[in-house]
Amino acid sequence: MNNYELMVIFTPVLSDDEFKNAQKKYTSLVTENGGQIVAENPWGLKSLAYPIQKKTTGLYWVVEFTAPSDFNEKLKIQLLRDESVLRHLATKLDKYAVEYNAKKRSGVPTGTEKATEV
Repeated sequence: MNNYELMVIFTPVLSDDEFKNAQKKYTSLVTENGGQIVAENPWGLKSLAYPIQKKTTGLYWVVEFTAPSDFNEKLKIQLLRDESVLRHLATKLDKYAVEYNAKKRSGVPTGTEKATEV
């Protein structure tokens, strides 16, 4: 089992229910294929750096999961078939990235925070 992080940009025309259903679709795809969801983070509507399919905003969703290495191709095929997905990026995490993400989620200082003036 490898650790992965998936970022998906959905089309901004999705309603809240459609956005949640799309998230549920991909989380269930991971669990049905022997994977496990570690963390989910729906960022919501954000501006894009450049227009994609004439859209300047997108609904961002980041999920961290563990899955067998042969699962990536199945996931890629499903993401490419889905018309509501503008872009996606799946990244394999090494042990340092997994540790960093766990610290970040738990609120432990990671050393990369910006200093705030009092």
